[in-house]
Amino acid sequence: MSTSVKHAFQSDVVVLETARLTPLKEIDDAVRRDKKYKQIAASIEHVGIIEPIVVFSAGRGKYLVLDGHKRLDILKTRGGTEVACLLATDDESYTYNKRVNYLSPIGEHHMILRNLANGVTEEQIAAALDVNVATIRAKRNLLDGICSEAAETLKDKRVGNDAFSVLRKMKAVRQTEVAGLMVAANNYSRRFAQALLTGTRTELLASPGRGRPPKGAATTQKAMLEQETDALLREYKAVDESYGTDVLLLSVSCGYIERLLANARVQRYLSKRYPDILQQLQQLVANVQGDKTLIPKLPAKKATSSTGRRGLKRAAAAS
Repeated sequence: MSTSVKHAFQSDVVVLETARLTPLKEIDDAVRRDKKYKQIAASIEHVGIIEPIVVFSAGRGKYLVLDGHKRLDILKTRGGTEVACLLATDDESYTYNKRVNYLSPIGEHHMILRNLANGVTEEQIAAALDVNVATIRAKRNLLDGICSEAAETLKDKRVGNDAFSVLRKMKAVRQTEVAGLMVAANNYSRRFAQALLTGTRTELLASPGRGRPPKGAATTQKAMLEQETDALLREYKAVDESYGTDVLLLSVSCGYIERLLANARVQRYLSKRYPDILQQLQQLVANVQGDKTLIPKLPAKKATSSTGRRGLKRAAAAS
């Protein structure tokens, strides 16, 4: 059976007079003072409108603006009388820029390098983005001193330039480890990177003697912090390697336990002989059913002790 997909807008871009467009929301002075508004204005001044304004026909030659209110306001302010538009086939704007994938700093870095290779100057890029040239140069040099493995790990993450400056103080192997820890913790701040730098052994620093806390703790405290950081890294690697298998085993085990506890004879036996184990098993099943990603906080050793195993075997035989 063949099915047809309705297009959200017409395939051709049309040029409409700005006077025929009716905005659905007002752009006030507060919005015009916003940094993003100024960046869009600078981009339009130097590059023009790249993304057409999305409109919907309201009849009698009038159109409602669904997406692009800031662009339209900037164009009107500059005296523009015509603008390129996409004609939407439905009076809704949910599909237009409602779920934005922000460009990561590493993505910005590669785009700037590509534009520089195509002959665009740093001054032109800075003017189009309404930033100073120093900012463009910092983004251009973002990955200087960063190993390829760490860059690959963080390529789609919103890591600040200041966090990369901390990574540069470490050797390549340590950069890769720290990048993995940042992803695991979902924390890409300079403060977190600095904490990991503080716990880095001297031989893993790019320049030993630099990057250490200026108001340093005692030598014993530094050694303790390094040991704790190494232990954290080992635990992270162990969890990363076994997580999938552990979750699968937990799901299968909880399914078996749930069926076992559904047997009235087994439940009566456990409630009489091993009430603590029964309570823990019931709580474990409830936790897994409530949230598949929740790791139970109950001590698993009690449920797998020799006494508990014998109890479960007896209960299974009784059933």
